[in-house]
Amino acid sequence: MDKAGYLYMMTNKYRTALYIGVTNDLCRRVYEHKNHTVKGSFTDKYNLELCIYYEEFPCFSMAINREKELKKWRRHKKDELISKKNPEWKVLVTDKGFVRQPSPFSEQHSAFLNKRGDSSLRSE
Repeated sequence: MDKAGYLYMMTNKYRTALYIGVTNDLCRRVYEHKNHTVKGSFTDKYNLELCIYYEEFPCFSMAINREKELKKWRRHKKDELISKKNPEWKVLVTDKGFVRQPSPFSEQHSAFLNKRGDSSLRSE
């Protein structure tokens, strides 16, 4: 059975270089990039330590196909893709986990109630 996979993009603090990769464990892979575990690699050479984009796929082969597609794109098109999902190019994944964007308590509460399906507690 094919495992799930991630396509991801890394950049440096100046946002001048991009790296596209695939993995089945995104947090571990970000840790490897951040700690420069592969000396002399592209990500090591250009200090690409910030994961600013990712896509999750139900099977690894789909992630590989997407990687092949994006690697053919020009930089401008990749920048547009990133900006559509992450307009400020903030870090989305660290070696500690996925970064959650803060949301108002009212939105969190509504999401919780919807997930539970408990309509008796919802305010109308």
